[in-house]
Amino acid sequence: MRAAGAAFEQRARAELERAGLKLLASNYTTRHGELDLVMLDRDTVAFVEVRYRVRAGHGDALASVTRGKRDKLIRTAQLWLAAHPQHAHRACRFDVVSYDGPAADARMEWLRGAFEAG
Repeated sequence: MRAAGAAFEQRARAELERAGLKLLASNYTTRHGELDLVMLDRDTVAFVEVRYRVRAGHGDALASVTRGKRDKLIRTAQLWLAAHPQHAHRACRFDVVSYDGPAADARMEWLRGAFEAG
């Protein structure tokens, strides 16, 4: 499943770059968690969680971003900003890019500002 996740992260990155966002980091990992993509959307840093679900038996991909997952993403984003002070002044948001269904047919859904820190 790790390979599928990486493939969907690449797919999401390409779509977001086509939409004008610029990649700042990918797979930024700390002991608190991982940020799939860190993108610059004009003057806003977007921390992007990429999710893929073949079946919606336990909810769709978007629903899989639980409160615990959100907390980890927020903490990891704070660490990323501390490590990259040149971006600390920028507005930030948390986006979720989700894909549901069979890989070949999975359509992207991009929820900007999917949740707030705090």
